[in-house]
Formats: sequence, C-alpha cells, structure tokens
Amino acid sequence: MIKTLLFDFGDVFLTLDKSATLRELQKLGMTDFPPEMFSFLQEYEKGHLSTQKFIAQFRAWFPGVSENKLIQAWNAILMDFPVNRMEFIKKLSEEKKYQLILLSNTNDLHIEWVSKHIVFFEEFKACFDAFYLSHEINFRKPDHTIFEFVLKKHGLKSSEILFIDDTIENTETAKKLGFQIWNLDPEKEDVTELFERKSELFKA
Repeated sequence: MIKTLLFDFGDVFLTLDKSATLRELQKLGMTDFPPEMFSFLQEYEKGHLSTQKFIAQFRAWFPGVSENKLIQAWNAILMDFPVNRMEFIKKLSEEKKYQLILLSNTNDLHIEWVSKHIVFFEEFKACFDAFYLSHEINFRKPDHTIFEFVLKKHGLKSSEILFIDDTIENTETAKKLGFQIWNLDPEKEDVTELFERKSELFKA
C-alpha cells in the first residue's frame, strides 16, 4: 500500500527547457567546456559551492562573459508552473491521504529565480510534509544516499513510497532500493494524471 508520494520538482511540477542553458551558453561563446565542469556543476547542486564561487569559476573559464549574462543563461532552463499542477498538489495536501515529500536536484540560483517568478511557490512548499532540495541537504539524485536519507529521516519503508521523477537514472536507483516508481515522460504525461497512470498501485 502506498503511504508516501515522493515527487521531483523540475518537469514534474515546474516546466523545463532542458536544452536552453547549453544553447544560451553557446550563444555567449561558451563552446569549449572544460572536462571538470560536470563534476563542478554537481558540487554546486550538492551545496558544496556558494553561488559566488560558482559564478567566479565560470567567469575564470570564460572571462568575456558578464555575471548577469551568465545568470540569465543558467536560468534559461526554467519555464513556468502550470496552475493545474498547483491545484493538484493542493488538493492532495488537503485530503491528507498520503505523506507528501518533494526531493529535487537544484541549486541556489534556480530556486532564487523560482521564488521571484512563481507567485504561489511558498503556497506550493506548504503543501508538503517535507521539502528537500539537493543544495540544502548536500545530497543529489541518483546517488542512493539521498534516498536513504529520506527513508531514515522519516522512518519509511521503500515499498510504501511512490517516487515520481522524469529522469530514468533517478527512478532506476529508487527502484533498486525497493521504491515504487513512475518515470514520468513530460512530453506525453502530466503529474495530474497520477491516479490514472498508476491506478494499479492505489487499489485496495
């Protein structure tokens, strides 16, 4: 029986354009990316680097790019938050049938943008029993440690959790740990269809 719904944020609630940041960086002349950049970005998502250090390192790699242009390119991935998704999670929260937890890979700059541009973000956060952002808890998906953190923190059984995420690497790790999963395809599916798409998990 499902007792906890564990949601991702980006491309589950917040619509993303995942190719936008690379596209915008390339427009700024960033085409020869250093090999250590990927691990550097992961460290930023884990909260091991401040935004100031993040920006300083990028400008060291690409000195001709201004801070403002860099931030605009970095945030280009972030699109909008459809109101029907807000209504969906608010209704779930009011019904109190399930424990609701959010678990997102993100970073300080992205959350700053969301806080400024999504007018109901604080209301959205209040719908959850727990709200975990990678840069605040120092773990990120798909590392198994982030899922173990949630299990231990809340005393949960993985078999009683449905994890909803659009990234296959994340849902595969959760599946190996015994979670029920929905690898949501944002081009074909919407989180508001949860109980239709995964109806077999909610049968008495």
